[in-house]
Amino acid sequence: MSHDLIRLTATEAVAKLRAREVSPLDLIDAAAARIEAVDPAVNALPTLCLDRARDHARALMNGQRREGEGEAGWLAGLPVAIKDLTEVGGVRTTFGSPIFADYVPERSHPIVERIERRGGIVIAKSNTPEFGAGGSTFNEVFGRTRNPWNTSLTCGGSTGGGAVALATGEVWLAHGSDHGGSLRRPATYCSVVGLRPSPGRVTRGAQEDLWSPLSVQGPMARNIPDLALFLDTMAGWDIDDPMTYDAPARSFVEAVAAAEREKPLRIAFTADFGGTMAMDREMAAICAKEVRRFEALGIEIEEVFPDLGALNEAFLVLRSQHFVVDREELLATKRDLLKPDIIWQTERGLAETPSRLAWAEHERARFFRAMRDIFARCDVLVTPGASSPAFDVMLRAPEKIGGKVLDNYMGGSLINAFATMASCPAVAVPCGFDQYGRPVGLQVVAPPRQDGRALQVAALFERLTGLDRMLPLDPKPGVVPPYE
Repeated sequence: MSHDLIRLTATEAVAKLRAREVSPLDLIDAAAARIEAVDPAVNALPTLCLDRARDHARALMNGQRREGEGEAGWLAGLPVAIKDLTEVGGVRTTFGSPIFADYVPERSHPIVERIERRGGIVIAKSNTPEFGAGGSTFNEVFGRTRNPWNTSLTCGGSTGGGAVALATGEVWLAHGSDHGGSLRRPATYCSVVGLRPSPGRVTRGAQEDLWSPLSVQGPMARNIPDLALFLDTMAGWDIDDPMTYDAPARSFVEAVAAAEREKPLRIAFTADFGGTMAMDREMAAICAKEVRRFEALGIEIEEVFPDLGALNEAFLVLRSQHFVVDREELLATKRDLLKPDIIWQTERGLAETPSRLAWAEHERARFFRAMRDIFARCDVLVTPGASSPAFDVMLRAPEKIGGKVLDNYMGGSLINAFATMASCPAVAVPCGFDQYGRPVGLQVVAPPRQDGRALQVAALFERLTGLDRMLPLDPKPGVVPPYE
């Protein structure tokens, strides 16, 4: 029975929970058995909280802790994973850092409280790079998380553990966060789906940099309807986050259900922004071919070439200020325990001048206006979901992409960071595999606050491919493909 349960979609599992055909305890037991069977090969969920989860399940089954029943996104006792950057009360929360290796918070982060209020049961913490900094999931506390399609490869970062747990059937839904692609790149590398919501859509709660739109919390799942369900769970105004706003009157589940009736007329597409962005050639070709599937629905595809200008440099300038806010004190007191990438980014931020920050804001505004002009004539912009395929799990980042040498560990992130800089919601959805069997995905980017539109277009594409039906899978050993 447990094998059958882990193969359910989240939507199917919640329906069975509502109908009392299965209990939350049944799903916890199924997840626990699956984690025991597959996690040693991938290291996705290093911290389990099964006793806490079972206590929560019994409370739900006894009619307690059901205040959110009837609200959009009610999960009815479905087990979920929470990224190890986010506090779960009474559960070890390390942030992937040896500095916090033994930290156990008393209270959960506001997003965890919201998920639990709406019937989600936290079963595990998913692995992440140290403080979420990096496009490959590894840290000195728990080690490396491996890609289930080929365990010699990275799963991406920084929500790598969540993506792997979904792909292997360890959980039905996974929480994550995204700054420069941390929900979208792991989703692409593991052939699952991930959404970077519009800033303010989901609470970030307890963090210090509450007025910046760059870093967001969001959902990850195996298919788009499940992703919409989890966004409904997370969305809404929160007193702990001044940027949040009310959830829409129509749920995201309802928006996805209406995707066929409300299909777009025109989709913009770019593979590499006119050759100005580092991009793997085979991935670009696959994405350019697969986006044409929309034409079968009568949707026009328009190739566009937005002017990136100096957006990558502007992103690094503004990103570095996050590190100053979050890590300046640790840099001064625990420098020897921080990984080099965090030291580099924080010191870069400390060296920036007010004029440079002003320049970066001007550059961001210029690019936003270029995106606005595209959205004036096209419903969404579609791009590849990542700039390179999954690389060697032992590397922190590829040395070059598409023949272009990368200057730093964020060098391949602009394909995701451009949406971050424009405050756009963006969904990663699988679109196929390269010649070595590595997953490839598309990224669907919608205008700010049009999260439902991004989900609708991704849902249409998912129905055309059926790739979500390949999951969950057992981890597969493999070798690292030759570097091109």
